[in-house]
Amino acid sequence: MARYLVTGVAGFIGSRTAEMLLEAGHQLVGVDNLSDAYDLRVKEYRLERLREQSRFRFERLDIADRSAIAAAAFQGEHFDAVLNLAARAGVRASVENPWVYIETNVTGALNLLEFCRSRGIAKFVLASSSSVYGAESSIPYREDQDTSRPISPYAASKKAAEALCYTFHFLHGLDVTVLRYFTVYGPAGRPDMSVFRFTQGVREGRPIRVYGDGSMSRDFSYVDDIARGTVAAIAPLGYEVINLGGDQPHRVTELIRLIEKHLGRSAEIEFEEAHPADVLATWADIHRAEELLGWRPQVSLEEGISRTVEWYEAERHWAGQISVY
Repeated sequence: MARYLVTGVAGFIGSRTAEMLLEAGHQLVGVDNLSDAYDLRVKEYRLERLREQSRFRFERLDIADRSAIAAAAFQGEHFDAVLNLAARAGVRASVENPWVYIETNVTGALNLLEFCRSRGIAKFVLASSSSVYGAESSIPYREDQDTSRPISPYAASKKAAEALCYTFHFLHGLDVTVLRYFTVYGPAGRPDMSVFRFTQGVREGRPIRVYGDGSMSRDFSYVDDIARGTVAAIAPLGYEVINLGGDQPHRVTELIRLIEKHLGRSAEIEFEEAHPADVLATWADIHRAEELLGWRPQVSLEEGISRTVEWYEAERHWAGQISVY
């Protein structure tokens, strides 16, 4: 049995990763500031499932607040690793308010790295993003490609956090694994992302908003696969940057067709101009994940959409009311 500190524990990836760690018999302290970046009902739903576990304790805390971390109840506790899965996410929103992205994604990461250094915690896992590859990287994206030209404040904040991770590894010997996630989806997903938005819109007979002409493609990654890879990344690796993605990009139009199929309903689509911070395509080269973590995605987009639609139908009484914009 190990003991972990997991930040962003009410978030999409954080909550599922925490569930898997608890299922494996570990003890967890989960941290989240429960920000209003999107409807809190989704975060409370995820958190309530974790609170049912006796080996889980929750602390509401903002990782960007260094004084709050210093005063936290977990300060004197031992942890085998810190998994920093907290983030202010969203490419488009970061263009409107870049400051909050720097506070959470950069300052927050620095505060937790310093917490590890000062407490002698050997392992740090950082949730990063495929967004760091920018618009000029060739696909499939490889971890050794140039990521010095991010095209959104969100991507820039993630790249800055990665750089801090390497600095703490180099100076203090901290074992760090940086995970670059690719378009994660699944039950209880982020309502601002396409799978939740499209599922809700098609099921409720509301128009769905598509940015661009629908030809944009994404390497959709099912949340259970991503959480499983995140758990595997706790292993000691020195310093590594690892892609976690579905390894099979799909066009947005294909995604919509699958959602229509599993709901048995047709979508009403409103096309809008593509956002300049969006890239045309993403695709993860996952050879490093296979080699270092023994990891490959197991859930196809077809199966993942089926599971997501099934969850939505079961939770429709409240999920249908969630604001997606």
